[in-house]
Amino acid sequence: MPADLAVIGLGHTGLPLAQAATAAGLGVIGYDTHAPTVEAVNAGRVPSGALSAADVRRMLAGGFRATADPVALGRVRTAVICAPTPLGEDRVLDLTAVGTAARTLAAQLRPHTTVVLESAAYPGTTEGFLRPILEESGLRAGRDFHLAYSPGRADPGNRDFTLANTPKVIGGLTPACTEAAAAFYGRFTERVVRARGLREAETVKLLETNFRHVNIALANEMAVFCHDVGVDIWDVIRCAETKPFGFHAFRPGPGVGGHGVPLDPNYLSYQGRVLGHPLRMVELAQEVNTRMPRYVVQRAAALLNEHGKSLRGARVLLLGVTYKADLADQEGAPAREIAAKLIELGAQIGYHDPYAPQWRVLDRPVPRADSLWEAAADADLTVLLQHHRTYDLQGLAVKAQLLLDTRGATPVGAAARL
Repeated sequence: MPADLAVIGLGHTGLPLAQAATAAGLGVIGYDTHAPTVEAVNAGRVPSGALSAADVRRMLAGGFRATADPVALGRVRTAVICAPTPLGEDRVLDLTAVGTAARTLAAQLRPHTTVVLESAAYPGTTEGFLRPILEESGLRAGRDFHLAYSPGRADPGNRDFTLANTPKVIGGLTPACTEAAAAFYGRFTERVVRARGLREAETVKLLETNFRHVNIALANEMAVFCHDVGVDIWDVIRCAETKPFGFHAFRPGPGVGGHGVPLDPNYLSYQGRVLGHPLRMVELAQEVNTRMPRYVVQRAAALLNEHGKSLRGARVLLLGVTYKADLADQEGAPAREIAAKLIELGAQIGYHDPYAPQWRVLDRPVPRADSLWEAAADADLTVLLQHHRTYDLQGLAVKAQLLLDTRGATPVGAAARL
């Protein structure tokens, strides 16, 4: 019997997709070339921070299995490519993993299969890059098999919006391709939104990501400005977000992290420069947001200095080194850059994070605090970089010698805030 779905790439995009489809009763297999990932998933362990171990165990109980055998891809009705697309050294998306996945799939492709790309991609990737590789099978997209793009919209850790209740955007090579993909996603998502075509669907992801990126940059820029003029940025945001129209609250922080925010603007602005239309807003947002780790280090040094201490030789405890609260994923988290700069300036670094049992910076292990209270009391400065739910910030503010809160999570007056 053919499976309903093969998810190719079991990372931060692929695993949540496989989970949603399995929960809806679809027959799902997961394919990954990385054998340790396959072994971990089949053993009920989580190779990334995308899901909890309990989520994976429920998927396995629902019939999901991971495999590194490409033959399994020839027995599916729908194949969704969720391969990673990191930035290369030239600041352009590295499509190597997508190409590898496509060639593997092409060798097994059967007529009437629906193929969807969900990996982050610049406009034109599905048709210009993916389609020719798949057609090496001898089958023609739009005639022998369906080809579509759907931007990933997973928000790890979000309890309100899941894949099931988040509208799914789909754009196909042909109207029939769009409808085939829509019929598939309609089996486990409440609403399907049809884009005009592939390029429109690909650009949806870029617009959504850059909307967030630009607005985070505005919040970060305002935070620096407000500190300089003696204004409480957190109170400003609290008041501003009461406006019921024309405003959407974004909050400053120590930098941007995750799989989308720090990546998409780079390759989109690169594409813009190639085309002769630089995306100046996106490039400026990138500039502002990449400055934030350095700004946090400056604020740390200034806070120590105000209390008669030097950053050189100071014991600094960093709290929360993941990119998002209550998740184990460290992808792109600003904590590592902040720690590296503190080390370069002579500080002695320690960390605490309930989701990170080990942590390395500059290829060296960073000491992990066993007792949070004792470590905060012992450190010259404690810096909150990520607000995990388990942190009692009121109690921590009492215990810590100095506390710098980059998330605006502490009670007013309890700590120095960004």
